[in-house]
Amino acid sequence: MKQDITIPQEISSRAEFKRKFSFAQMYNSFIYAAGAFSILSKNKKSALLHPDFVERLQLAVTEVNGCAACSYQHTKMALKQGMSNEEISSFLSGKDNFIRPEEAKAIVFAQHFADETGKPKKYAYDSIVEEYGEEKAEIILAACQVMIAGNMYGIPVSAFQARLKGNKFKDSSLFYELGMMISGILALPFVIIHSVSRSLLGLAGNKFAKD
Repeated sequence: MKQDITIPQEISSRAEFKRKFSFAQMYNSFIYAAGAFSILSKNKKSALLHPDFVERLQLAVTEVNGCAACSYQHTKMALKQGMSNEEISSFLSGKDNFIRPEEAKAIVFAQHFADETGKPKKYAYDSIVEEYGEEKAEIILAACQVMIAGNMYGIPVSAFQARLKGNKFKDSSLFYELGMMISGILALPFVIIHSVSRSLLGLAGNKFAKD
């Protein structure tokens, strides 16, 4: 039976930014997301981390950033994977009703990752390495990196969609919305070159904030 796509009212009716990002922040997130995609792709084959676990991590990141477009798309994905509307709404509302004890530390890390705009504290990452092991920790980080990149692009998309419906976001402008959307697409070739160069130079696929 097909389930209706339902996201919390405070997200679906949003008329202001919960978080707002710059082009520089979006560009940097794209660079790390490029490498993270390959890690998530490998995980799809190995299933080292269950897809539902990955989805819950990404819903947690989206909740912090408040991206309506991403919430809608990930709600569809989560429903297809068998998650209930109640579980999805709990994550998108920042509640802990459905957080499993064995996933709690990773979910908290995902929220911390989003709070720190994609630059978590080193000790926070070390804690999930200790809890889940290096391989799973890399997947957890990759899930967060991909999601925050999607959020940074999706938030101006959400604002633009709201504008078209006559519900203009507070503190937004058409210039900002279109500028982020267009520049995000135009930046992709440079992002790929930048990401490949980092890989060839053996640079880390993450960036940590100073403690």
